[in-house]
Amino acid sequence: MTHHPTQSPQFFLTAPSPCPYLEGQYERKVFTHLVGERAPEMNDLLTQGGFRRSQNIAYRPACENCRACVSVRIIASEFKPTRNMKRVAQRNADLIGVMHDAEPSTEQYSLFRTYLDARHHRGGMSDMTVLDYAMMVEDTHVDTKVIEYRKRGPDSFITGRGEGELLAVALSDKMADGMSMVYSFFNPDHADRSLGTFMILDHIERARAAGLPHVYLGYWVNGSRKMDYKVRFQPQEHLGPKGWERTR
Repeated sequence: MTHHPTQSPQFFLTAPSPCPYLEGQYERKVFTHLVGERAPEMNDLLTQGGFRRSQNIAYRPACENCRACVSVRIIASEFKPTRNMKRVAQRNADLIGVMHDAEPSTEQYSLFRTYLDARHHRGGMSDMTVLDYAMMVEDTHVDTKVIEYRKRGPDSFITGRGEGELLAVALSDKMADGMSMVYSFFNPDHADRSLGTFMILDHIERARAAGLPHVYLGYWVNGSRKMDYKVRFQPQEHLGPKGWERTR
């Protein structure tokens, strides 16, 4: 049995590997295990320090010649949607998100597989099996939730639940100072709904309702077009050498 110290975490460094975001660059990560009773507290502290969680691992970039990855968090209480974001919210007004404990389902995996095959068929997650997906959801020692998005049912105002086809899923950590979006995916056949944007807007509203100041979006990669969407949600803070600094 692997022994993990309970007092202070041990950190490890990965070997260099090709960067998935910037061509010609190599990435390295520093990581530690998130296990035991102190895992929620450690997750909060490490996330505030620029780490991300994947299963029971917390990691952050430690690249030798590049600082393009920047931790981003939205200031939920001050967030103001753009006109386009308002249209996205209106377009998805027929959806309702239901929060569950971190439990996988075959329906979730089917949607996950459809999403990967359409959007990331050459990515590092492209060969994930149903068991791999279950581990991604279940292997957590912190307060992790799954939010399922479906069309509103006729009794949603009573039950708080949707019904019908599963259109989108978000895996999120509830922390002392906000919500951290670990991973999200959606039905690519509904591109007109902009479901990725909608899920972020929904997390902002959930953070506000819970009195939580932040929504953590992970890393914005300066120079990677597919990460540019993260800086559209203003105002926000970026983690730099002097700590978290407001961008506008």
